[in-house]
Amino acid sequence: MRGLIAHALKANGFDVHLADDGVDGLEKLTDSDPHLIITDINMPRLDGFGVIQGIRQSRAHAMTPILVLTTESCADLKARARQAGATGWIVKPFDETTLVAIIQRVLGS
Repeated sequence: MRGLIAHALKANGFDVHLADDGVDGLEKLTDSDPHLIITDINMPRLDGFGVIQGIRQSRAHAMTPILVLTTESCADLKARARQAGATGWIVKPFDETTLVAIIQRVLGS
């Protein structure tokens, strides 16, 4: 899935950095300055809620937009993600055009 997302975003001019899981994502975040972060909820070692909380606790990335791209569609999970600091929620499977449009809207481009 990461590969499909990366391919879709690179094809639309985005610079993409991938992480293996939530822990890897937070570690890689210390060496980068993303304009937007996409996370799943279901990941090994650290789930998406932990990732969102970790990002929001970071002084450098506290205001970085975070999109959750997941198979989950439960209203309770969406609310929990928003409370943790997620900017938006997209349910898989995703449409490339819609994903790019949402990212552009979030980034104001």
